[in-house]
Amino acid sequence: MADEHFDALVQPAFLQRFPPHVVLFERGQVPDFLCVVMEGAVELFARHAERETTIAILRPIATFILAAVVRREPVLTAGRTLDPSRILMIPTDMVHAIMAQDNAFAHAMAAELADAYRSMVQELKSQKLRTSVERLANWILREAARSGNSEQFDIPFDKRTLASRLGMTPENLSRNFATLLRHGVEVQGRTIRITDAGRLAALAQPDPLIDEVPVGT
Repeated sequence: MADEHFDALVQPAFLQRFPPHVVLFERGQVPDFLCVVMEGAVELFARHAERETTIAILRPIATFILAAVVRREPVLTAGRTLDPSRILMIPTDMVHAIMAQDNAFAHAMAAELADAYRSMVQELKSQKLRTSVERLANWILREAARSGNSEQFDIPFDKRTLASRLGMTPENLSRNFATLLRHGVEVQGRTIRITDAGRLAALAQPDPLIDEVPVGT
């Protein structure tokens, strides 16, 4: 985008620090700001009939509630910080003004929305086509890739959040970790160690049209 339009976009924005477990917004609110995770992690979650689930976990650098900002409609999820986080908050009115003036910025917004749509379809396919242990196995492979193909890494949040993110109960997560002992995975607390990547991949059967390419976000 043009430099002058970038300056106009960020001039009224502000960068704010939040401690862990702060609710940033509730579902049903029409957003006043487009938010960008600069540091930390943000969990998008939803509740219904006394049940709660994790929709996504966002790491730097990632926008969120973009669709609601573009359409000026209520957000469909709530959001809260998982870690100490810095969030860039850009006023919705300014986002719309610059979209109308700068074609490159508008194209970038469209590309971001397209990426979000494709990620949603990938997630839906994973939930419908895989068992819970297969979803866990693929998550481990992706996290290992994000860690530089490390054989050992730490789960970046608590196991209850991981279970919710993968669409299972904490009890199912524990049973699935026990199952993975036979497929080349050891777990100690929040530390995961891959002892046989080949056996793990044979169980997971990763698919490039389901599993996102790790890019560090």
